[in-house]
Amino acid sequence: MSPELTAYVIKYGYIAILSSVFLQEIDVPNPIPNELVLLFSGYLTYVEKLNFITVLITVCAADVVGTSLLYIVFYYFGQLLLQKWSKLIPTSKLEYLTKRVSNQDRWSIYIGRLIPFIRGYASVAAGLLHIPPRIFLPAVLLSALTWSGDYVIAEVLQS
Repeated sequence: MSPELTAYVIKYGYIAILSSVFLQEIDVPNPIPNELVLLFSGYLTYVEKLNFITVLITVCAADVVGTSLLYIVFYYFGQLLLQKWSKLIPTSKLEYLTKRVSNQDRWSIYIGRLIPFIRGYASVAAGLLHIPPRIFLPAVLLSALTWSGDYVIAEVLQS
């Protein structure tokens, strides 16, 4: 990471981590990949600049809230968005995920959220298919713990 971004995360701590992960989850272009922010956050917990439990809660909360916002938008406005901006979502990825998630299985959502480059599309597909929140939210929480939490934990264990 660049020295400027490192200084930003150190200076603003949990807010910087929360905003970086949240923006990435709602597919806002980010100057650095989420994974680097998560690994750096784990490193900062290892060197005791940040609290491990607070970092873990922060990254998981940002992940869950960000992807849930994407899900809600497509749950309520998905068809309208697809009609208006058909090039917004690559149809090949959406078709693949629609088939995977259409059985309304928590595990399909969970696995979709663990595959790089299609993580966000799993939330979009779940929203478009009107997967009930009682199915979507537990899968997303578990995937946040697995994906975001594991990056933080991996760096702590590596260091």
